[in-house]
Amino acid sequence: MKDVIDIGMTNEEKQWGMFCHVAAFVGFLIPFGSILGPLVIWLMKKDEFGFVDHQGKEAINFQITMLIAFGVLLILSWVLIGLLLLPILFIFGLVVTIVAIIKSSKGERYRYPLTIRLIK
Repeated sequence: MKDVIDIGMTNEEKQWGMFCHVAAFVGFLIPFGSILGPLVIWLMKKDEFGFVDHQGKEAINFQITMLIAFGVLLILSWVLIGLLLLPILFIFGLVVTIVAIIKSSKGERYRYPLTIRLIK
C-alpha cells in the first residue's frame, strides 16, 4: 500500500496513530515496554479508528522485529560481530521510529522497512 494521506482524517485519529509509535519509547523505562506501549494503544483504539489499527500493527510488528534482531545480535556478541552491529541497530530503530512519528502525525500510513509482519 502506498503512503496515503487521508484528508478526511480527524486530528484525534492522527494523534492516536502517532501515539502508537511514540509509545515505543516506553521501552527505555520498562522492559518490553517498546512492545507493550503500542500494544495497549492499539488494543484501546483499533476498533474506533482504522488509521490507529494500521499504525498500531506496524509499530508492534516493528518492535517485535527489533527485539528478535537485538536477541540475535546479543548471541553474536560472543563472536564480536554483534557488538559492532548493536549500535547500528539502535540508531536504525530510533531513526525509523522518529520518521514514523512524523509521518503518522501528518496522517500518512507509514510502513516500517525490514519488518516481519506477524500481526496482519
